[in-house]
Amino acid sequence: MTDTRIPTARLGAQGPEVGVQGLGCMGMSFGYGPTDTDQARAALDRALELGVTLYDTADAYGAGENERFLAPFFRAHRDEVVIATKFALSIPKDDPTRRIIRNDSPYIREAVEGSLQRLGVDVIDLYYMHRRDVNVPIEETVGTMAELVREGKVKHLGLSEVTADELRAAHAVHPIAAVQSEWSLFSRDIEAHVVPAARELGVALVPYSPLGRGFLTGAFANADKDLSSDDFRRQQPRFTGDNAAANAALLQPLHTIAAAHDASAAQIALAWVQQRATVDSLSVIPIPGTRKASRVEENVGATRITLTEDELAQLEPIAGKVAGERYADMAFTSAGRE
Repeated sequence: MTDTRIPTARLGAQGPEVGVQGLGCMGMSFGYGPTDTDQARAALDRALELGVTLYDTADAYGAGENERFLAPFFRAHRDEVVIATKFALSIPKDDPTRRIIRNDSPYIREAVEGSLQRLGVDVIDLYYMHRRDVNVPIEETVGTMAELVREGKVKHLGLSEVTADELRAAHAVHPIAAVQSEWSLFSRDIEAHVVPAARELGVALVPYSPLGRGFLTGAFANADKDLSSDDFRRQQPRFTGDNAAANAALLQPLHTIAAAHDASAAQIALAWVQQRATVDSLSVIPIPGTRKASRVEENVGATRITLTEDELAQLEPIAGKVAGERYADMAFTSAGRE
């Protein structure tokens, strides 16, 4: 494994330069079952050594635990990292298992203060609206977020799982640096409307779950059988029952191409996402999540792989054959509102 740092790309027309691959940090303390904190810390350090500078978290990941876990790393490397966190998924005090979407101004102001305190920083580099509350005009939500920029609490704004029309309306209020949405060989719904809008406006795309939440890597074949009871992937329709078996059968082209490149399936799946920057003519900074330094090295290796036109053609049909939605309730995604 070479220690050559990965190239950089810009988050939006006026956003910061970051490594062309970021790191999704949720699983380091939330969502994917038991974790080893020492291994997770080593993964953070290794990522930075290799030029990964965008680190993604949210206040809802473990009710703030993920932000608290990352805080020492961020403070130790404050001038080297770009911190991205999110608001919008409020956790009721009487039921910590629930999430209520809130985009109203009082809540946003409460949320940003909580994140700043947990992260132990004076300013958040990239602040996302995590999910869209359709009962609050997006102009109002982004207006409040813009006030946070003027007050010096936030540097750049992002949106997650928004439609093309929502992105345009938001961008008219204040420049949006990045849109975060699920994008992978298994999930391509954003290509119809959101990607063209982002390209038109000069907004970067930050794909989350670019490895299909681990399914594309072969890390598991059936969530019900292979994952712990507290792993939230057991709630996602495409990873359980007959859907899982049908979807696993779609992966043969991925493995064939991986063998031709002497690479892993994960690297080919990530290379496909990275190459969307060229295919779709916009900045694309995927944020694969991992808790191991060895996986960071593997993922970063994907930035050095270029797929041929023939290989892209072999992978093209996969998404259209996937069985099951990416969430049980798609109303919370851009695809559910387009």
